[in-house]
Amino acid sequence: MPKQNYELKNDKIRKAFQELKKKSPARFSRRLNLSWSNWGFGLEPLAQSARRLQANGINFVELHGNHYGPDLGYKVKETRSILADHGMRAAGICGMFSADNDLSSNRGIQRQAALDYIRRELDFAAAIGATYLLVVPGAVGRPQPYDQSEFDRSAVALRLVADWFVKRRIRAAIEPIRSAEVSLVHTIADAQRYIQAVRHPGIAHINGDIYHMQTEESHIGEAILKAGSQLINLHVADSNRCALGEGSMDLDILIMALYLIGYNTDGCYVTPEPLGPGGDPYPAMHGKPDPAALDKLVRQTAKYFREREEVLLG
Repeated sequence: MPKQNYELKNDKIRKAFQELKKKSPARFSRRLNLSWSNWGFGLEPLAQSARRLQANGINFVELHGNHYGPDLGYKVKETRSILADHGMRAAGICGMFSADNDLSSNRGIQRQAALDYIRRELDFAAAIGATYLLVVPGAVGRPQPYDQSEFDRSAVALRLVADWFVKRRIRAAIEPIRSAEVSLVHTIADAQRYIQAVRHPGIAHINGDIYHMQTEESHIGEAILKAGSQLINLHVADSNRCALGEGSMDLDILIMALYLIGYNTDGCYVTPEPLGPGGDPYPAMHGKPDPAALDKLVRQTAKYFREREEVLLG
């Protein structure tokens, strides 16, 4: 029986992985960096989240970009202390962009709010030793475009703070998001076009997200290969946006594709972000979580990811 198209693409990645593993075994001696995006933990104290991640062998965290104003968000001294106490490092900051701080808005006040927000997060990221800031070119939750110029407005606006990324030594990670949630930049190719439009060395990298890639990419493994060295963070969850192992996601193909692009290195992270099924996970961002449910979520995801990685590499 002839194979389906996606199976043929899987086979191509699997063959390339096996050939590279045989030819260059040293490239597989280091495992992928496993992090976690903590904004789905809601109002839980950071120390409690850090204890959970540490207990499950996760040494990196992507912190909620919660500096929505000068008085809000994590404090530098406290954050550094909590991470140090738990043997953890901040991989990056998950920038949160809504209609209130929209780089593509046709209202200058909203674009300015986005620029001010980015500067606050860059200062914080540099102070705690994070390596990237996730940037969304348009507001999440606004799938209808303002007009035909929002892509250009967004690129021009981000260029205004591009020097800040260089000065703070923080990489901008442009995130494509599914068209049901944003009006622009939905695919890896879109993100690459956006980076070209910004035309600045400080804006050069990509944050992938498996949940959005399921909808927008023809094949997730191929999209990872296309992103190549521009990919520095990858949000993962299973096909139902739950813990890894609870859906039908072919995690092996994703892991193989990541090794093919040399992703098992400093500054590149696999970051679970299992926010659960449903169209709108954002109310949980400011809600009270269920610690027992989060414990199970993290434990199962970390265990399953490492098990599949060892099956492929062991």
